[in-house]
Amino acid sequence: MEIQKKDIRSLTKEQIRDFFVANGEKAFRGNQVYEWLWSKAVHSFDDMTNVSKETRTMLEENFVINHIKVDTMQRSEDGTVKNAVRLHDDLIVESVLIPTETRTTACVSSQVGCSLDCNFCATAQLKRMRNLNPDEIYDQVVAIDRESRLYYNRPLSNIVFMGMGEPLMNYPNVMKAIDKITSEEGLGMSPKRITVSTSGISKMIKKMADDEVKFKLAVSLHSAIEEIRNQIMPFTKNFPLTELKEALEYWYKKTKSKITYEYVVWKGINDDQKSIDALVKFCKYVPCKVNLIEYNPIDDGMFQQASNEALEKYISTLEKNNIVAKVRRSRGKDIDAACGQLANKS
Repeated sequence: MEIQKKDIRSLTKEQIRDFFVANGEKAFRGNQVYEWLWSKAVHSFDDMTNVSKETRTMLEENFVINHIKVDTMQRSEDGTVKNAVRLHDDLIVESVLIPTETRTTACVSSQVGCSLDCNFCATAQLKRMRNLNPDEIYDQVVAIDRESRLYYNRPLSNIVFMGMGEPLMNYPNVMKAIDKITSEEGLGMSPKRITVSTSGISKMIKKMADDEVKFKLAVSLHSAIEEIRNQIMPFTKNFPLTELKEALEYWYKKTKSKITYEYVVWKGINDDQKSIDALVKFCKYVPCKVNLIEYNPIDDGMFQQASNEALEKYISTLEKNNIVAKVRRSRGKDIDAACGQLANKS
């Protein structure tokens, strides 16, 4: 019976060093291997060129590197790139590269499918199959960084956890991935360039504040009226707005970091004055800015893009109340890569 080999990337640097010592080798070999795995992000022991053939064979006999493969890649007319990423167990997630004049952003997934049930989102219609491991999240970022250098001649500048899944429902692995992405021994990216987006899991927002994270927080709000929010995001019945407000106040007190509200305006759902006034009131609790997001239909008649007049009404009312707001036009719609469209159609 073949022994199940351990994924070497689930080990810490110390554990890899210990493995070498236990096998009669020098501990510093562990440092070399760790650097290949993370900062150089190789997917095969054979690529570790400064490690002897015998050592590589020994690693091969004991470990695997469960890396991702970009299964298919689609490029949109607007330059957006969508990757269907195959995991070692043949499940697939999607990640997206979004270029602008000045930067490239990676939109990465944290779960296969999603734990939540937002009615307007294609990803939520896939059941959650499993959480992604830290290295699988890391690999998505590495792949997009390489594409950014290849197509746009510059390294990746920003990361948003807005792909498939609810990041705060996979908290330990998302935090480990961000540690690696921001570590000098990993990709060395500044945490200030990373945004984690949640649908409003209050107790985990407080936990992030207690853990003194340095990245930015975005909240998918979509309505500041409880009944409407529950209607479009049924799971929020367990996370009422009063709790969310309290968690966000706690977050700001601890981190002094401004919150971004992601907010889609739909025709006949939240495009009225009452909804606008409720949002303005909610925005007064904690320093924030609002991204009004263009809706991307997912074949369902219930949700339709609100009129431009409704969006302009939102913008002018928010600005009148000194709240920074802008409309985010969706990118990659022609390849189903826009917000709420990641559904593994490939």
